[in-house]
Amino acid sequence: QVQLVESGGGSVQAGGSLRLSCQFSRVPNSRYSKYCMAWFRQAPGKEREGVAGFNSDGDTSYADSIKGRFTISQDNVKNILYLDIADLKPEDTAMYYCAARFGGWKPPPLTATEYNFWGQGTQVTVSS
Repeated sequence: QVQLVESGGGSVQAGGSLRLSCQFSRVPNSRYSKYCMAWFRQAPGKEREGVAGFNSDGDTSYADSIKGRFTISQDNVKNILYLDIADLKPEDTAMYYCAARFGGWKPPPLTATEYNFWGQGTQVTVSS
């Protein structure tokens, strides 16, 4: 099992920035050395959307809708996956989820059905 705990959400003004964090546990088994992680978001009444992915080789992927404003990164020492969001817009308002799966796909997938482990989410609300 992989435990994922998100934090860092909040209410911000448009144009501001946020850093979301996902604290994750590692599976102590060499078979699982390859993995993918991703950030998804879901606004009320909308489907869950993948926004950024990261794999164990350091490859990244981004949804076209957010390219240039979102940056995904990982701290391997602290076991934290980050999502830095710049120039926040009201349409970024959503619950943001961290997800993980075993296997180092290239590029990291941004489809929700590809991920087995999910956190509880952190809410981001952007006001104009």
